[in-house]
Amino acid sequence: MPAITASAPGKIILFGEHAVVYGRPAIAVPVNQVKARAVAMANPHQPSGEVLIQAPDIGFESRLSELPGDHSLAFAVTSVLTELEILRPPAFTLRVTSTIPIAAGLGSGAAVSVAIIRAVSSFLCRPLANEQVSGLAYEVEKHYHGSPSGIDNTVITYNMPVYFVRGRPVETFQVANPFTIVIGDTGIKSPTAIAVGDLRKLWQADPDPYEILFDKTGQIADDARRLIEGGRPDKLGPLMFENQLLLQEMGVSSPELDYLVKVALEAGALGAKLSGGGRGGNMIALVEPEQASSVAKALARGGATRTIITKVGG
Repeated sequence: MPAITASAPGKIILFGEHAVVYGRPAIAVPVNQVKARAVAMANPHQPSGEVLIQAPDIGFESRLSELPGDHSLAFAVTSVLTELEILRPPAFTLRVTSTIPIAAGLGSGAAVSVAIIRAVSSFLCRPLANEQVSGLAYEVEKHYHGSPSGIDNTVITYNMPVYFVRGRPVETFQVANPFTIVIGDTGIKSPTAIAVGDLRKLWQADPDPYEILFDKTGQIADDARRLIEGGRPDKLGPLMFENQLLLQEMGVSSPELDYLVKVALEAGALGAKLSGGGRGGNMIALVEPEQASSVAKALARGGATRTIITKVGG
C-alpha cells in the first residue's frame, strides 16, 4: 500500500474576525506559502489497528491507543475512523509536519486537522468530500477554541477565498483583480480560545455596545466583498483601518499589533489590521506589489519575527 500525502494551507482573515462568532460575515483567504502536511504510511510488520503518530516538529511520537481521546491529533484520526465505520484499520504510521506558525492566527490547528483527515481517509481508500473534511475538522477545532466560528476549517478545506456566515452554506467567491498582502508576525503566541472567551464574557455582561461593534464589522466585510468582486481591491485600505479600530474597541488588539500596523502604514501600505484572534499573532498589510518587499523589511525592523508576502487571487 503506497504512502499517501495530503497538505493544507494556512489562512488569514481579511475582515470580520470575532464578529463572525456572533453571526456576522467574515472574509478569509488561504495562504499557500505555508502548509501543514500529513503522510500516512503502511506498517505491515505491526498488527492491524496499530497507529503510530509522529510530529517531529514538536518532538512528539505516540501510539494512537496510548493517547487520550480528546488529544487533537488522536481526535482527528479517530474522527475519520468513526466516519468511515472502521474499527481496526491496517497498521500505519502518520507523520505530521507544518510550516505554519502555531497560535499566530494563520489556522495552524485547522490545517493540521484537514491534512490528517485527508491523508488518513485516502490511505484507507475512502477519500472524504470537502464538506465531510470541513465538518470533521470543525469538530477538532472545538477542542482548541471551545466555540469556533468555523471559518478556519472552511477556508483551509476549500483552499479558496470564502465569505463566511456561521450557520449558512459556504460561499466561495472570485477575486476579480489579484492583490498583495504582507503578513507580519508579532512573535507572541496567542491562542484564539482565550481572546474569544474574554470577549464573550464582556459581551455577556453588556451585549448592546458589542452588538453595535459586530454590526459595523459585518458591514465592512460586505463592503469589502463588493470591492474584491468588483476588481477594486486598492480601495480596501480604509476598510482595513476601520476594522482595526473596531477590533481595538473589542479589546482584542495589543500594543505590538498596533505598532506593526503603524509601521506598515508609514512604510506605504494602503491599509493594515490585525488578523485572527488578536492579542498577538499576526497583522496584515495591503500593499502595491512593488511595495511588498519594502513593507516586509519595515515590519522586520519594527519587530516582526517573520513576514510572509502572499498574493490573493489569480
